[in-house]
Amino acid sequence: MTDFQTVVDHMGGMSCVVSVERLEDGRTGKFRVVAGNKAYVDSIEHPAPGAEMLTDKFVPNTEYTNYLTRDLNFEDYCFRAAVEKKCLHSYAHPDRLPVWFNMTFLPMFPDEGNLSYCLYTMEISFESNSKHMSDISGDIAASVLETSIKLRGTSDFKAAMKDVIQDIRDLCDAEHVCILLVDEVEKDCSVLCEAFSKDTKLLPMEHYVDKAFYAIAASWEGTIAGSNCLIVKNEQDMEVVRERNPVWHESLTAAGAKSIVLFPLKSGHELLGYIWAINFNAEKAIEIKDTLEIATFILGSELGNYLLLKRLQFLSSRDMLPGVMNRNEMNNFVDGMRTDQSGPAGPVGVIFADLNGLKERNDTDGHAAGDALLRDAANVLREIFDEEHIYRAGGDEFSVIVPELNEDDIFQKIEEIRKASEKYDRVSFALGGSAVADARDVRLALRQADERMYEDKRRYYETHKKYR
Repeated sequence: MTDFQTVVDHMGGMSCVVSVERLEDGRTGKFRVVAGNKAYVDSIEHPAPGAEMLTDKFVPNTEYTNYLTRDLNFEDYCFRAAVEKKCLHSYAHPDRLPVWFNMTFLPMFPDEGNLSYCLYTMEISFESNSKHMSDISGDIAASVLETSIKLRGTSDFKAAMKDVIQDIRDLCDAEHVCILLVDEVEKDCSVLCEAFSKDTKLLPMEHYVDKAFYAIAASWEGTIAGSNCLIVKNEQDMEVVRERNPVWHESLTAAGAKSIVLFPLKSGHELLGYIWAINFNAEKAIEIKDTLEIATFILGSELGNYLLLKRLQFLSSRDMLPGVMNRNEMNNFVDGMRTDQSGPAGPVGVIFADLNGLKERNDTDGHAAGDALLRDAANVLREIFDEEHIYRAGGDEFSVIVPELNEDDIFQKIEEIRKASEKYDRVSFALGGSAVADARDVRLALRQADERMYEDKRRYYETHKKYR
Protein backbone atom coordinates (compact mmCIF):
# COMPACT_ATOMS: atom_id res chain seq x y z
CA MET A 1 0.00 0.00 0.00
CA THR A 2 1.33 3.43 -0.96
CA ASP A 3 2.46 5.64 1.92
CA PHE A 4 0.44 8.69 0.89
CA GLN A 5 1.46 10.72 3.93
CA THR A 6 5.11 10.48 2.94
CA VAL A 7 4.23 11.56 -0.59
CA VAL A 8 2.42 14.73 0.46
CA ASP A 9 4.97 15.55 3.16
CA HIS A 10 7.55 15.93 0.38
CA MET A 11 5.40 18.55 -1.38
CA GLY A 12 6.19 22.20 -0.72
CA GLY A 13 2.75 23.74 -1.28
CA MET A 14 -0.67 22.82 0.10
CA SER A 15 -1.12 19.23 -1.08
CA CYS A 16 -3.32 16.25 -0.44
CA VAL A 17 -4.14 12.88 -1.95
CA VAL A 18 -7.73 12.28 -3.09
CA SER A 19 -9.18 8.81 -3.62
CA VAL A 20 -11.94 8.22 -6.17
CA GLU A 21 -14.20 5.22 -5.73
CA ARG A 22 -15.25 3.43 -8.94
CA LEU A 23 -18.56 1.57 -8.74
CA GLU A 24 -19.47 -1.51 -10.76
CA ASP A 25 -22.17 0.29 -12.78
CA GLY A 26 -19.60 2.80 -14.08
CA ARG A 27 -20.67 5.52 -11.69
CA THR A 28 -18.42 7.11 -9.11
CA GLY A 29 -18.77 6.65 -5.38
CA LYS A 30 -17.02 8.54 -2.62
CA PHE A 31 -14.27 11.15 -3.02
CA ARG A 32 -12.06 11.11 0.05
CA VAL A 33 -9.10 13.21 1.21
CA VAL A 34 -6.74 10.40 2.16
CA ALA A 35 -3.83 12.43 3.49
CA GLY A 36 -2.67 16.04 3.61
CA ASN A 37 0.62 17.77 4.33
CA LYS A 38 1.01 20.38 7.06
CA ALA A 39 0.30 23.31 4.72
CA TYR A 40 -2.94 21.66 3.54
CA VAL A 41 -4.07 20.71 7.04
CA ASP A 42 -3.33 24.25 8.26
CA SER A 43 -5.58 25.64 5.49
CA ILE A 44 -8.43 23.74 7.18
CA GLU A 45 -7.52 24.02 10.86
CA HIS A 46 -5.98 27.52 10.77
CA PRO A 47 -7.59 29.19 7.70
CA ALA A 48 -7.09 32.77 6.62
CA PRO A 49 -10.01 35.06 7.60
CA GLY A 50 -12.84 34.56 5.12
CA ALA A 51 -11.47 31.23 3.86
CA GLU A 52 -12.95 28.99 6.55
CA MET A 53 -14.12 25.48 5.62
CA LEU A 54 -17.21 23.66 6.91
CA THR A 55 -15.08 22.25 9.73
CA ASP A 56 -11.77 23.24 11.31
CA LYS A 57 -10.63 19.70 12.06
CA PHE A 58 -8.83 17.53 9.48
CA VAL A 59 -9.49 13.79 9.65
CA PRO A 60 -7.58 11.59 7.15
CA ASN A 61 -9.59 9.46 4.71
CA THR A 62 -12.87 11.37 5.14
CA GLU A 63 -15.07 12.61 2.30
CA TYR A 64 -14.07 15.99 0.90
CA THR A 65 -17.66 17.20 1.50
CA ASN A 66 -16.73 17.19 5.19
CA TYR A 67 -14.73 20.35 4.40
CA LEU A 68 -16.63 22.07 1.59
CA THR A 69 -19.98 21.96 -0.20
CA ARG A 70 -20.20 19.28 -2.86
CA ASP A 71 -18.66 20.59 -6.08
CA LEU A 72 -19.20 18.65 -9.32
CA ASN A 73 -16.30 20.50 -10.97
CA PHE A 74 -13.86 19.38 -8.28
CA GLU A 75 -15.13 15.81 -8.58
CA ASP A 76 -14.76 15.86 -12.36
CA TYR A 77 -11.14 17.03 -12.18
CA CYS A 78 -10.32 14.43 -9.53
CA PHE A 79 -11.97 11.70 -11.61
CA ARG A 80 -10.12 12.61 -14.79
CA ALA A 81 -6.80 12.78 -12.97
CA ALA A 82 -7.22 9.68 -10.80
CA VAL A 83 -9.17 7.38 -13.12
CA GLU A 84 -8.33 8.64 -16.60
CA LYS A 85 -4.74 9.45 -15.56
CA LYS A 86 -4.69 13.00 -16.95
CA CYS A 87 -2.61 15.91 -15.69
CA LEU A 88 -4.91 18.90 -15.19
CA HIS A 89 -4.68 22.52 -14.12
CA SER A 90 -7.42 24.97 -13.15
CA TYR A 91 -7.54 28.53 -11.89
CA ALA A 92 -10.89 29.47 -10.42
CA HIS A 93 -12.73 31.73 -7.99
CA PRO A 94 -15.62 29.88 -6.30
CA ASP A 95 -18.35 32.18 -5.06
CA ARG A 96 -18.43 30.45 -1.67
CA LEU A 97 -14.97 31.79 -0.75
CA PRO A 98 -13.30 35.18 -1.30
CA VAL A 99 -10.14 33.57 -2.72
CA TRP A 100 -8.69 32.42 -6.04
CA PHE A 101 -7.49 28.82 -6.30
CA ASN A 102 -4.53 27.87 -8.50
CA MET A 103 -4.98 24.07 -8.66
CA THR A 104 -3.08 21.13 -10.13
CA PHE A 105 -4.37 17.54 -10.33
CA LEU A 106 -1.81 14.79 -10.99
CA PRO A 107 -2.55 11.05 -11.48
CA MET A 108 -1.04 8.58 -9.05
CA PHE A 109 -0.14 4.92 -9.57
CA PRO A 110 -1.09 2.22 -8.91
CA ASP A 111 -4.85 1.85 -8.37
CA GLU A 112 -5.86 -0.25 -5.39
CA GLY A 113 -8.93 -2.36 -6.07
CA ASN A 114 -11.77 -0.04 -6.94
CA LEU A 115 -9.90 3.04 -5.73
CA SER A 116 -7.93 5.42 -7.93
CA TYR A 117 -5.83 8.30 -6.61
CA CYS A 118 -4.67 11.76 -7.59
CA LEU A 119 -2.40 14.33 -6.02
CA TYR A 120 -4.12 17.68 -5.52
CA THR A 121 -2.01 20.77 -4.90
CA MET A 122 -3.22 24.35 -4.58
CA GLU A 123 -2.23 27.92 -3.99
CA ILE A 124 -4.75 30.46 -2.72
CA SER A 125 -4.75 34.24 -3.04
CA PHE A 126 -7.24 36.98 -2.24
CA GLU A 127 -6.56 38.77 -5.54
CA SER A 128 -6.76 37.41 -9.09
CA ASN A 129 -3.52 36.86 -10.98
CA SER A 130 -3.76 37.66 -14.70
CA LYS A 131 -0.74 35.44 -15.39
CA HIS A 132 -2.60 32.39 -14.12
CA MET A 133 -5.72 33.38 -16.05
CA SER A 134 -3.72 33.56 -19.28
CA ASP A 135 -1.91 30.26 -18.64
CA ILE A 136 -4.12 28.32 -21.06
CA SER A 137 -3.72 26.29 -24.24
CA GLY A 138 -3.31 27.94 -27.62
CA ASP A 139 -6.73 26.76 -28.82
CA ILE A 140 -8.49 28.18 -25.78
CA ALA A 141 -6.52 31.43 -26.00
CA ALA A 142 -7.46 31.80 -29.67
CA SER A 143 -11.15 31.21 -28.90
CA VAL A 144 -11.17 33.75 -26.07
CA LEU A 145 -9.24 36.29 -28.15
CA GLU A 146 -11.70 35.92 -31.01
CA THR A 147 -14.58 36.57 -28.61
CA SER A 148 -12.87 39.69 -27.29
CA ILE A 149 -12.15 41.04 -30.78
CA LYS A 150 -15.74 40.49 -31.94
CA LEU A 151 -17.14 42.37 -28.97
CA ARG A 152 -14.63 45.22 -28.97
CA GLY A 153 -14.67 45.73 -32.73
CA THR A 154 -18.41 46.22 -33.19
CA SER A 155 -20.92 49.03 -33.11
CA ASP A 156 -23.79 46.54 -32.95
CA PHE A 157 -23.41 44.65 -29.67
CA LYS A 158 -26.44 42.40 -30.17
CA ALA A 159 -25.30 41.32 -33.65
CA ALA A 160 -21.82 40.56 -32.30
CA MET A 161 -23.31 38.55 -29.45
CA LYS A 162 -25.21 36.40 -31.95
CA ASP A 163 -21.86 35.48 -33.52
CA VAL A 164 -20.28 34.86 -30.12
CA ILE A 165 -23.11 32.64 -28.91
CA GLN A 166 -22.88 30.59 -32.10
CA ASP A 167 -19.13 30.17 -31.52
CA ILE A 168 -19.81 29.01 -27.95
CA ARG A 169 -22.41 26.53 -29.22
CA ASP A 170 -19.82 25.16 -31.66
CA LEU A 171 -17.22 24.91 -28.87
CA CYS A 172 -19.64 23.02 -26.60
CA ASP A 173 -21.09 20.98 -29.47
CA ALA A 174 -24.36 21.72 -27.69
CA GLU A 175 -27.96 21.46 -28.78
CA HIS A 176 -28.80 24.88 -27.36
CA VAL A 177 -26.83 27.79 -25.91
CA CYS A 178 -28.41 30.91 -24.47
CA ILE A 179 -27.57 34.09 -22.59
CA LEU A 180 -30.34 35.11 -20.22
CA LEU A 181 -30.27 38.57 -18.64
CA VAL A 182 -31.48 38.82 -15.04
CA ASP A 183 -32.73 42.07 -13.52
CA GLU A 184 -32.60 41.60 -9.75
CA VAL A 185 -34.30 44.97 -9.15
CA GLU A 186 -37.30 44.44 -11.43
CA LYS A 187 -37.20 40.66 -10.77
CA ASP A 188 -37.42 39.94 -14.45
CA CYS A 189 -35.54 37.95 -17.12
CA SER A 190 -35.00 38.44 -20.83
CA VAL A 191 -33.19 36.54 -23.58
CA LEU A 192 -30.20 38.39 -25.04
CA CYS A 193 -29.29 35.78 -27.64
CA GLU A 194 -29.39 32.02 -28.27
CA ALA A 195 -28.18 29.45 -30.78
CA PHE A 196 -29.46 25.97 -31.69
CA SER A 197 -28.10 22.91 -33.42
CA LYS A 198 -29.66 22.16 -36.80
CA ASP A 199 -31.81 19.21 -35.80
CA THR A 200 -32.90 20.34 -32.35
CA LYS A 201 -36.44 19.94 -31.13
CA LEU A 202 -35.84 22.29 -28.19
CA LEU A 203 -38.03 25.39 -28.15
CA PRO A 204 -36.65 28.96 -28.00
CA MET A 205 -36.35 30.32 -24.48
CA GLU A 206 -38.98 32.97 -25.24
CA HIS A 207 -41.41 30.05 -24.97
CA TYR A 208 -40.51 29.67 -21.27
CA VAL A 209 -39.41 33.10 -20.09
CA ASP A 210 -42.15 35.07 -18.37
CA LYS A 211 -42.50 36.85 -15.03
CA ALA A 212 -42.70 33.53 -13.22
CA PHE A 213 -39.42 32.33 -14.75
CA TYR A 214 -37.44 34.78 -12.60
CA ALA A 215 -38.02 32.51 -9.61
CA ILE A 216 -36.27 29.67 -11.46
CA ALA A 217 -33.35 31.89 -12.48
CA ALA A 218 -33.06 33.17 -8.90
CA SER A 219 -32.73 29.57 -7.70
CA TRP A 220 -29.64 28.88 -9.82
CA GLU A 221 -27.26 30.52 -7.35
CA GLY A 222 -28.24 27.90 -4.78
CA THR A 223 -27.90 25.11 -7.35
CA ILE A 224 -24.37 26.21 -8.25
CA ALA A 225 -23.83 26.05 -4.48
CA GLY A 226 -20.85 28.33 -4.11
CA SER A 227 -18.85 27.07 -7.09
CA ASN A 228 -18.10 29.31 -10.05
CA CYS A 229 -20.24 27.25 -12.44
CA LEU A 230 -22.34 24.13 -12.78
CA ILE A 231 -21.39 21.38 -15.23
CA VAL A 232 -23.77 18.42 -15.37
CA LYS A 233 -22.44 15.70 -17.67
CA ASN A 234 -24.63 12.67 -17.03
CA GLU A 235 -27.53 11.15 -15.09
CA GLN A 236 -25.46 10.88 -11.90
CA ASP A 237 -24.68 14.60 -11.99
CA MET A 238 -28.30 15.36 -12.84
CA GLU A 239 -29.27 13.67 -9.58
CA VAL A 240 -27.40 16.45 -7.77
CA VAL A 241 -29.56 19.02 -9.60
CA ARG A 242 -32.68 17.08 -8.62
CA GLU A 243 -31.63 17.11 -4.95
CA ARG A 244 -30.73 20.80 -4.90
CA ASN A 245 -33.43 22.17 -7.19
CA PRO A 246 -36.29 19.74 -7.92
CA VAL A 247 -38.44 22.36 -9.68
CA TRP A 248 -35.72 23.27 -12.16
CA HIS A 249 -34.77 19.61 -12.59
CA GLU A 250 -38.34 18.82 -13.60
CA SER A 251 -38.34 21.71 -16.06
CA LEU A 252 -35.02 20.62 -17.58
CA THR A 253 -35.92 16.99 -18.01
CA ALA A 254 -39.36 17.87 -19.40
CA ALA A 255 -37.65 20.03 -22.03
CA GLY A 256 -35.31 17.16 -22.99
CA ALA A 257 -32.13 18.31 -21.24
CA LYS A 258 -29.71 15.49 -20.36
CA SER A 259 -26.65 17.63 -19.63
CA ILE A 260 -26.08 21.30 -18.94
CA VAL A 261 -23.37 23.90 -18.44
CA LEU A 262 -24.37 26.97 -16.40
CA PHE A 263 -22.12 29.98 -15.80
CA PRO A 264 -23.12 33.23 -14.08
CA LEU A 265 -22.26 36.44 -15.92
CA LYS A 266 -21.04 39.16 -13.59
CA SER A 267 -19.60 42.65 -13.82
CA GLY A 268 -17.66 43.13 -10.62
CA HIS A 269 -19.94 41.66 -7.96
CA GLU A 270 -23.16 42.45 -9.85
CA LEU A 271 -25.02 39.50 -11.37
CA LEU A 272 -26.10 40.36 -14.93
CA GLY A 273 -27.37 36.99 -16.09
CA TYR A 274 -26.37 33.47 -17.04
CA ILE A 275 -25.01 31.60 -20.02
CA TRP A 276 -25.87 27.95 -20.43
CA ALA A 277 -25.43 25.12 -22.87
CA ILE A 278 -27.85 22.20 -22.99
CA ASN A 279 -26.94 18.70 -24.18
CA PHE A 280 -23.26 19.45 -24.75
CA ASN A 281 -20.37 17.12 -25.57
CA ALA A 282 -19.34 15.76 -22.15
CA GLU A 283 -15.95 14.67 -23.52
CA LYS A 284 -15.10 18.35 -23.93
CA ALA A 285 -16.11 19.30 -20.37
CA ILE A 286 -12.60 20.39 -19.30
CA GLU A 287 -12.03 22.46 -22.44
CA ILE A 288 -15.49 24.01 -22.11
CA LYS A 289 -14.90 24.91 -18.46
CA ASP A 290 -11.45 26.38 -19.07
CA THR A 291 -12.67 28.41 -22.04
CA LEU A 292 -15.88 29.70 -20.48
CA GLU A 293 -14.20 30.64 -17.20
CA ILE A 294 -12.23 33.26 -19.12
CA ALA A 295 -14.80 34.00 -21.81
CA THR A 296 -17.49 34.76 -19.20
CA PHE A 297 -15.06 37.12 -17.47
CA ILE A 298 -14.81 39.07 -20.75
CA LEU A 299 -18.52 38.71 -21.55
CA GLY A 300 -19.49 39.97 -18.11
CA SER A 301 -17.32 43.05 -18.51
CA GLU A 302 -18.60 43.85 -22.01
CA LEU A 303 -22.18 43.12 -21.04
CA GLY A 304 -21.87 45.41 -18.03
CA ASN A 305 -20.68 48.24 -20.28
CA TYR A 306 -23.46 47.58 -22.78
CA LEU A 307 -26.18 47.59 -20.11
CA LEU A 308 -24.71 50.74 -18.54
CA LEU A 309 -24.82 52.54 -21.89
CA LYS A 310 -28.39 51.33 -22.43
CA ARG A 311 -29.31 52.63 -19.00
CA LEU A 312 -27.71 56.00 -19.69
CA GLN A 313 -29.47 56.17 -23.06
CA PHE A 314 -32.73 55.28 -21.33
CA LEU A 315 -32.24 58.00 -18.75
CA SER A 316 -31.29 60.60 -21.38
CA SER A 317 -34.39 59.84 -23.47
CA ARG A 318 -36.95 59.64 -20.66
CA ASP A 319 -38.91 62.08 -18.61
CA MET A 320 -38.72 60.11 -15.39
CA LEU A 321 -41.75 61.68 -13.68
CA PRO A 322 -44.46 60.37 -16.05
CA GLY A 323 -42.13 57.67 -17.42
CA VAL A 324 -42.47 58.55 -21.11
CA MET A 325 -40.03 59.84 -23.72
CA ASN A 326 -38.76 63.40 -23.29
CA ARG A 327 -38.78 66.42 -25.60
CA ASN A 328 -35.17 65.90 -26.71
CA GLU A 329 -36.03 62.39 -27.90
CA MET A 330 -39.08 63.77 -29.71
CA ASN A 331 -36.94 66.34 -31.52
CA ASN A 332 -34.46 63.63 -32.54
CA PHE A 333 -37.27 61.44 -33.86
CA VAL A 334 -38.85 64.29 -35.82
CA ASP A 335 -35.49 65.35 -37.31
CA GLY A 336 -34.84 61.74 -38.32
CA MET A 337 -38.13 61.56 -40.23
CA ARG A 338 -37.61 64.94 -41.91
CA THR A 339 -34.15 64.05 -43.23
CA ASP A 340 -34.81 60.41 -44.12
CA GLN A 341 -33.71 59.79 -47.71
CA SER A 342 -33.81 56.00 -47.62
CA GLY A 343 -36.87 55.75 -49.88
CA PRO A 344 -40.59 56.51 -50.06
CA ALA A 345 -41.95 57.65 -46.70
CA GLY A 346 -45.29 56.49 -45.37
CA PRO A 347 -47.85 58.48 -43.41
CA VAL A 348 -47.45 59.70 -39.86
CA GLY A 349 -50.03 60.83 -37.33
CA VAL A 350 -49.57 63.37 -34.54
CA ILE A 351 -51.65 64.15 -31.44
CA PHE A 352 -51.04 66.98 -28.99
CA ALA A 353 -52.57 66.35 -25.55
CA ASP A 354 -52.46 69.28 -23.12
CA LEU A 355 -53.38 68.32 -19.57
CA ASN A 356 -56.13 70.62 -18.27
CA GLY A 357 -56.03 71.93 -14.72
CA LEU A 358 -52.45 70.99 -13.78
CA LYS A 359 -51.56 74.46 -12.44
CA GLU A 360 -54.75 74.61 -10.38
CA ARG A 361 -54.01 71.13 -8.94
CA ASN A 362 -50.47 72.20 -8.00
CA ASP A 363 -51.70 75.46 -6.43
CA THR A 364 -54.49 73.94 -4.37
CA ASP A 365 -53.24 70.46 -3.48
CA GLY A 366 -49.45 70.75 -3.80
CA HIS A 367 -46.87 69.49 -6.27
CA ALA A 368 -47.17 65.87 -5.13
CA ALA A 369 -50.80 65.91 -6.26
CA GLY A 370 -49.76 67.57 -9.52
CA ASP A 371 -47.12 64.91 -10.10
CA ALA A 372 -49.70 62.18 -9.50
CA LEU A 373 -51.99 63.84 -12.07
CA LEU A 374 -49.14 63.84 -14.63
CA ARG A 375 -48.53 60.14 -14.05
CA ASP A 376 -52.23 59.39 -14.46
CA ALA A 377 -52.26 61.37 -17.70
CA ALA A 378 -49.33 59.32 -19.03
CA ASN A 379 -51.13 56.12 -18.04
CA VAL A 380 -54.17 57.20 -20.08
CA LEU A 381 -51.98 57.58 -23.16
CA ARG A 382 -50.27 54.25 -22.49
CA GLU A 383 -53.63 52.53 -22.70
CA ILE A 384 -53.88 53.67 -26.33
CA PHE A 385 -50.29 53.87 -27.57
CA ASP A 386 -46.96 52.11 -27.17
CA GLU A 387 -44.74 53.94 -24.71
CA GLU A 388 -42.04 54.77 -27.27
CA HIS A 389 -44.57 56.91 -29.20
CA ILE A 390 -45.49 59.12 -26.21
CA TYR A 391 -43.47 62.27 -25.37
CA ARG A 392 -43.71 64.87 -22.66
CA ALA A 393 -43.26 67.97 -24.80
CA GLY A 394 -43.57 70.50 -21.96
CA GLY A 395 -44.81 71.01 -18.42
CA ASP A 396 -48.42 69.90 -18.95
CA GLU A 397 -48.20 68.99 -22.63
CA PHE A 398 -47.81 65.55 -24.17
CA SER A 399 -47.39 64.63 -27.82
CA VAL A 400 -47.92 61.35 -29.59
CA ILE A 401 -46.22 60.61 -32.92
CA VAL A 402 -47.11 57.34 -34.63
CA PRO A 403 -45.98 56.26 -38.12
CA GLU A 404 -48.52 54.68 -40.48
CA LEU A 405 -51.56 56.46 -39.01
CA ASN A 406 -53.83 58.56 -41.27
CA GLU A 407 -56.18 61.34 -40.22
CA ASP A 408 -59.16 59.03 -39.67
CA ASP A 409 -56.99 56.89 -37.39
CA ILE A 410 -55.94 59.97 -35.44
CA PHE A 411 -59.48 61.17 -34.83
CA GLN A 412 -60.43 57.68 -33.64
CA LYS A 413 -57.47 57.64 -31.24
CA ILE A 414 -58.51 61.04 -29.85
CA GLU A 415 -61.91 59.63 -28.97
CA GLU A 416 -60.25 56.64 -27.32
CA ILE A 417 -58.15 59.02 -25.21
CA ARG A 418 -61.25 60.90 -24.07
CA LYS A 419 -62.95 57.65 -23.09
CA ALA A 420 -59.87 56.29 -21.26
CA SER A 421 -59.54 59.59 -19.34
CA GLU A 422 -62.89 58.93 -17.66
CA LYS A 423 -61.28 56.10 -15.65
CA TYR A 424 -59.01 58.56 -13.83
CA ASP A 425 -59.93 61.26 -11.36
CA ARG A 426 -59.46 64.78 -12.81
CA VAL A 427 -57.61 63.72 -15.96
CA SER A 428 -58.81 65.92 -18.80
CA PHE A 429 -56.97 66.71 -22.04
CA ALA A 430 -57.25 69.42 -24.63
CA LEU A 431 -56.63 67.39 -27.78
CA GLY A 432 -55.65 68.12 -31.35
CA GLY A 433 -54.51 65.78 -34.08
CA SER A 434 -53.32 65.72 -37.65
CA ALA A 435 -51.70 63.38 -40.16
CA VAL A 436 -49.67 63.72 -43.35
CA ALA A 437 -49.17 61.23 -46.17
CA ASP A 438 -45.38 61.71 -46.21
CA ALA A 439 -43.58 61.43 -42.86
CA ARG A 440 -40.98 63.93 -44.08
CA ASP A 441 -43.73 66.56 -43.79
CA VAL A 442 -44.15 65.76 -40.10
CA ARG A 443 -43.66 69.41 -39.07
CA LEU A 444 -46.85 70.31 -40.94
CA ALA A 445 -48.73 67.67 -38.94
CA LEU A 446 -47.20 69.01 -35.72
CA ARG A 447 -48.30 72.56 -36.50
CA GLN A 448 -51.86 71.54 -37.44
CA ALA A 449 -52.20 69.30 -34.35
CA ASP A 450 -50.96 72.15 -32.14
CA GLU A 451 -53.47 74.61 -33.60
CA ARG A 452 -56.35 72.16 -33.14
CA MET A 453 -55.27 71.42 -29.58
CA TYR A 454 -55.34 75.13 -28.69
CA GLU A 455 -58.79 75.45 -30.22
CA ASP A 456 -59.95 72.52 -28.07
CA LYS A 457 -58.37 74.16 -24.99
CA ARG A 458 -60.18 77.43 -25.78
CA ARG A 459 -63.49 75.57 -25.75
CA TYR A 460 -62.53 73.88 -22.47
CA TYR A 461 -61.81 77.20 -20.74
CA GLU A 462 -65.09 78.67 -21.96
CA THR A 463 -66.90 76.05 -19.90
CA HIS A 464 -64.35 75.86 -17.04
CA LYS A 465 -63.67 79.56 -16.38
CA LYS A 466 -62.23 78.97 -12.90
CA TYR A 467 -59.18 77.25 -14.48
CA ARG A 468 -58.24 80.30 -16.56
